[in-house]
Amino acid sequence: MVISQEVLSRAEEIADQVIRNGKHVLPTLARLCLIATFLEDGLRMWFQWSEQREYMDASWGCGKFLATVFVFVNLVGQLGGCVMVIGRLRVSIACGVLFFIVILQTIAYSILWDMQFLFRNLALIGALLLVLAESRVEGRSLFAGVPSLGDNKPKNLLQLAGRILLAFMFITLIRFEISFMQILQDIVGSILMVLVTIGYKTKLSALLLVALLTALNFYHNAWWSIPDYKPLRDFLKYDFFQTLSVIGGLLMIVSLGPGGVSMDEHKKEW
Repeated sequence: MVISQEVLSRAEEIADQVIRNGKHVLPTLARLCLIATFLEDGLRMWFQWSEQREYMDASWGCGKFLATVFVFVNLVGQLGGCVMVIGRLRVSIACGVLFFIVILQTIAYSILWDMQFLFRNLALIGALLLVLAESRVEGRSLFAGVPSLGDNKPKNLLQLAGRILLAFMFITLIRFEISFMQILQDIVGSILMVLVTIGYKTKLSALLLVALLTALNFYHNAWWSIPDYKPLRDFLKYDFFQTLSVIGGLLMIVSLGPGGVSMDEHKKEW
C-alpha cells in the first residue's frame, strides 16, 4: 500500500512537471487535436465535392439541390468553425456550429442506429463542451440576472458534461477478446476513464489516457498504410481523426482541470 502510494505520488509529480512545462502550448495543442476531425471532413467535402453530393442524393433521393446544400453547409460550417476555434473568435458560436454539424451528420449518415459511431459522436460533443467551458468566464451566471453559486456555475457543468461524454469514446474500444493485452487495455482504460469521469486524480488520469489513446490510434488506425483504392482507408482515416479530436478533449481536461463538480475539487474541502 505504501509502495503504491509512493508510485502514485511520483506519477503525479511527473504529470505536474509535464503540464507546467507545456502550459503555454497545451491549450493550443488541445484545440488543434480537437478540430482535427472537422478540418479533415471539411477538406474532404472540398476535394470530393461531386462524390459527396452524389452520395447524399443516392442515399436520400433528395435531389441535386438539397445534396449540394448539405455538402456546402458541411464544408463552410466545419472549416469556418475550425478557424474560429483556433483563432478564439466567437468560440461559443463556433462550438454551436460544429455541434450542429455533428447532429446533422448523425442523422444524414444514419449514425443514430450504429452504436459505435453514435458513441464516438457523443464523445466528440463532449470535447466541444470542454472548448466551450474554456471560453466561459468563471463568474458568469447560468441564466441572465441569476447569481451562480458553487457547483452550479455553467463552466463547471460544461466540464462535468464534457468529462462524462468523453467516456463514450473508450466504450467503443472495449473488446471482449481472450487476449492478455486486450484484457489489460480494457481494464486499465476503463479505470482511467472512470477516474476522469468522476474527477479523481483527473489530470494524471487524463494524461495517461492521452498516451494510451494515442498509441492505440496509431496502431489500429494506420490509414496511411492502406492503398487509396481500398474503402478501408477512408474508414480508418475517419476513425483516426475522430479519435484525435477526443484526445484533444482529454488534453483540454489536462489544461483546465476537472472543474468544480469533481472529487478533486471536493477533496480540497476535506
